[in-house]
Amino acid sequence: MKDIKVLGSGCANCRTTLKLIEEAAQAKGLAIKLEKVEDMAAILGYGVMSTPGVVVDGKVVHMGGVPDRKKIEGWLA
Repeated sequence: MKDIKVLGSGCANCRTTLKLIEEAAQAKGLAIKLEKVEDMAAILGYGVMSTPGVVVDGKVVHMGGVPDRKKIEGWLA
């Protein structure tokens, strides 16, 4: 099971990113642990300066802007 965190303050892009990841996982029939991290100290701890940031299994894979579906599906592979 992939452990995915969406890092961000709760802006529209962060919510959209969270929803897209959920939808992509459901479409593939994958169980994931999806968490929204809004604590700025935790976000900065990952070195993310531009949100939304996405962390998959402890590794930052994206920061800034909404990722496209193809990129998200790559994380889930």
